[in-house]
Amino acid sequence: MLSLLSLKTQERDVATLTVRNLDEEVVKRLRIQAAEHGRSAEAEHREILRTVLLGNPSHTARHETADRLAAFRRRTAVRDAPSGAELLQEVRADRMRTLTEGGPD
Repeated sequence: MLSLLSLKTQERDVATLTVRNLDEEVVKRLRIQAAEHGRSAEAEHREILRTVLLGNPSHTARHETADRLAAFRRRTAVRDAPSGAELLQEVRADRMRTLTEGGPD
């Protein structure tokens, strides 16, 4: 059963949500997750609903950043420059040669 009660606060309208007949395992996991995040089970429940229904701003920002990086890679892929991984391998190989041959640092 799901029940809603609307309330007025000084800042905004809020609602009270009551959820009945949850499996004990769901309640247990909610409490564990809440403890891991340093919140009450009620606060954790609010955060889960907010994140699922309204989205997670940091998650959205990560996707936007990944999209911008992918676009940058597509734009620069036509150049004959080595990839970052290739440059890193080259630097590591040079460093290893310096260390094993006793050359200057």
